[in-house]
Amino acid sequence: MKSLTKAEEQIMQVIWNLDKAFLREILDEIPEPKPHQNTVATILKILVEKEFVGIRVFGRMHQYYPLVSKEDYSGSTLKNMVKSYFEGSFPNAVSFMVRENNLTVEELELLLNELKKSSK
Repeated sequence: MKSLTKAEEQIMQVIWNLDKAFLREILDEIPEPKPHQNTVATILKILVEKEFVGIRVFGRMHQYYPLVSKEDYSGSTLKNMVKSYFEGSFPNAVSFMVRENNLTVEELELLLNELKKSSK
C-alpha cells in the first residue's frame, strides 16, 4: 500500500471520520490553521489518484468517500514501520515501547490477556 504525506493523512482522517463528505464539510473539520480550499482540493485529487478516495459527482459538486479503510491503512503503516525500524520483528517493536515507557508491563499483560480471550 502506498504511504501518505502528513497533509494527505490529515485529510484521510477527516474522510474516515465523516465516511463521506463534500469539500466544504472536509474544510469545516480541519483544525486551525486551516489550509486554503485549493490546497485541500489538490490533496483530494492526489488521494483519488493514489486510490485512497473515491468520488461521487452531484452536478458540479464532488462527494468524497474512503476506498481504503482506516484499519487497513493503519495495519500497513505499522507493518512498514516495524519492517523499517525493527528488522521486521514485532517483539522488538513491543520491547522498544516497553523500554521507552510508551507501554507499561501491566498494560502489556492486559493486552496479552485480551488477545488470549479473543483468539478462543
